[in-house]
Amino acid sequence: MALNFSTENLARKSATHPWRIIGVWVVVVLIAGFLVGSTLEDGETAKFVFTGNPEVKQGLDLLEDEIRGPTGTNEVVVIESSNFTVDDPEYRQMVETLTANLSALGSDMIRLETLGNFYSTDSAAMVSADRTTTLIRFVMAGDFDDGSKNIEEVRNIVVEVQDREGFEVFLTGQATIGLDSRTLGQEDMEKGEAFGIPIALIILIVVLGTLAAALVPLAMAGVSIVLAMGIASLVGQAFELSFMVKNIITMIGLAVGIDYSLFVLSRYREERSRGLEKIDAISHAGATATRAVVFSGMTVVLALIGMVLIPFNIFISVGLGAILVVVAAMAASMTLLPAILGIMGDKINSLRIPYIGEGQTNLDPARPSGFWDRFVRMVMAQPVLSLLLSGGLLVALAIPFFDLNSGFAGISTFPDKLDSKQAFLLLDEKFSFGEVTPAEIVIEGDIASAPVQAGISSLRELLTEDAAFSEPKALEISGSGKVALLTVPVAGDTAGDTAIGAITRLDDTYVEEAFAGTDTNIYVTGETAFYIEFFNLSARSAWVVFPFVLGISFLLLTVVFRSLVLPIKAIILNLLAVGAAYGILVLVFQKGVMASFLGFQESPIVEAWLPLFLFTILFGLSMDYHVFLLSRIQERFDQTKDNVEAVAFGIRSTGRLITGAALIMVVVFWGFAAGSLVGLQQMGFGLGIAILLDATIIRTVMVPASMKLLGEWNWYLPSWLDWIPSFRFEPMESVAEPTLEDD
Repeated sequence: MALNFSTENLARKSATHPWRIIGVWVVVVLIAGFLVGSTLEDGETAKFVFTGNPEVKQGLDLLEDEIRGPTGTNEVVVIESSNFTVDDPEYRQMVETLTANLSALGSDMIRLETLGNFYSTDSAAMVSADRTTTLIRFVMAGDFDDGSKNIEEVRNIVVEVQDREGFEVFLTGQATIGLDSRTLGQEDMEKGEAFGIPIALIILIVVLGTLAAALVPLAMAGVSIVLAMGIASLVGQAFELSFMVKNIITMIGLAVGIDYSLFVLSRYREERSRGLEKIDAISHAGATATRAVVFSGMTVVLALIGMVLIPFNIFISVGLGAILVVVAAMAASMTLLPAILGIMGDKINSLRIPYIGEGQTNLDPARPSGFWDRFVRMVMAQPVLSLLLSGGLLVALAIPFFDLNSGFAGISTFPDKLDSKQAFLLLDEKFSFGEVTPAEIVIEGDIASAPVQAGISSLRELLTEDAAFSEPKALEISGSGKVALLTVPVAGDTAGDTAIGAITRLDDTYVEEAFAGTDTNIYVTGETAFYIEFFNLSARSAWVVFPFVLGISFLLLTVVFRSLVLPIKAIILNLLAVGAAYGILVLVFQKGVMASFLGFQESPIVEAWLPLFLFTILFGLSMDYHVFLLSRIQERFDQTKDNVEAVAFGIRSTGRLITGAALIMVVVFWGFAAGSLVGLQQMGFGLGIAILLDATIIRTVMVPASMKLLGEWNWYLPSWLDWIPSFRFEPMESVAEPTLEDD
């Protein structure tokens, strides 16, 4: 049963009514741009948001309802002197003046009852052992987002005294770190654009040969990014999106926006070279390349739905951002690009660059030649050896993955230039315990009862005996007497191994031992506890996301190519590429192999959200090349029934184009990997490596070798599946004209 898919008609209508289509797009982009400028920042957050109700969130909700109201952000001013100690009057004057300036900000910015220093509290915990370093602690008013908005004014007060002779003053805390994360994310995005766009333009010029043609895919990517960000701005008003959504949209948008339009544009030029009229060539590109774009885009979108279903804002944000920009790129390729081609016609070949792009793809079956034809025939001459060597290499590269240590990059991975990082280093050196984000143990029950009091005393003793914890603070009890809070500082970076291990012992061992037999509910919360829940959620979600992505990919490819063999083969090959990318990621970042040479920061962990994200996005993106390549192979096989010739034709007809498209993706991804945030470094590098492996080893060696071995079995579909509709990439009848060889 054949299904008349509408991309051909849509392309023709867009090309015959171009100004209407462009007018609609102009209006849409202007509206989206307005939304980005006016609302996007308000819909972003640097905090963790669980959309489910895990234990750590239940504890926080109890605290907010029963004890302290909306959870504010803990902030610390760290003051160090090389000339004075806290016993000197000059030091005291410095601290008290700074405290007074902070107090002058008022209760709308700072919870004044929490503002304290060593001199006002006489707390030994607020001064270092050498008495050269002290703290000013306070909590920002409102919730996390309120604190993030107001922390800049606090920082300004701190900056005013940083140059005071004999003193170093730094600000750190949850709001400060959140602000720095957003700032670094913005800088990384700008750096990625500055690196990726010019090089992408150069590659496009090399592939297409003309400046006019090269600029069109960049314009399509820009339109897709603005539209996706506009929609994300609206979503952000109802759901708190991670600030990383902008980086994801920009990075994925540049990659797929350029790729999708490049494939359609190239097919249009190919059909014009065959002798088709302008509108017919656009229509034919819509029936073939655009249809392939739609199916590959659908694969990406459906794969990413698995991310959106995970109840955590980082997963939802990166998944949703990628989905939005892929859909926008698909829409632009289906409508806006045909409209532009309808207006430009052969002017798309204007501004030709001499000596560039003159060797075009060889589509003449009567005289197969060129680099790609020679290479693929060499591979198919020794298919078993080719598979063993290439497959063995990918398996070897994947081995380091089994040493994966996933986690969350804390402030210790931030650039040293940041005051928040310097403050953290001082805190870690001089105080050793987490004064900014302590562990919070929420006890629900009859707090005054003897068993509960005994449990609290027992827990205090257990915490005191553990070197990872400082002395617990005074117990806070709600007015109802049913909820209590025990706060205890934890050593090291809140996302580091020391803190993670300490909170794990607290939750799994100490709480159970102390409160055994009591009628209580105990909730361990705080930033480190949130990290742990995040890690556990990531691990649990993998068992849902991985089968979902594999199943969706199999079903889509089965429908597209009406074959059971091709989808299985494509999935196996993609798993090899993703596994190798995982292994290289661990090798570079965790083990530090060539990390400094590549400009990356060595990290003891790989971001916990990254394996899931890489798997879903890479499975979708790598399917692009499989769909484009296999559709040309299938097209030729249907004509000739010659498997070897069909594979050779498919490789040589797409080799130059897919290689250029893959290089663009790699450049874009690695441009974003040049940023400061370790998570984005790992994401960009991992995506780039996987695409590079897919476009080289997988596409040029393993695909043709495996297809040679399988022969006609490549197209096997049992008779009981004949009911599957046929989404074929059938070419229209056209005049085949010889073209220049691909060199």
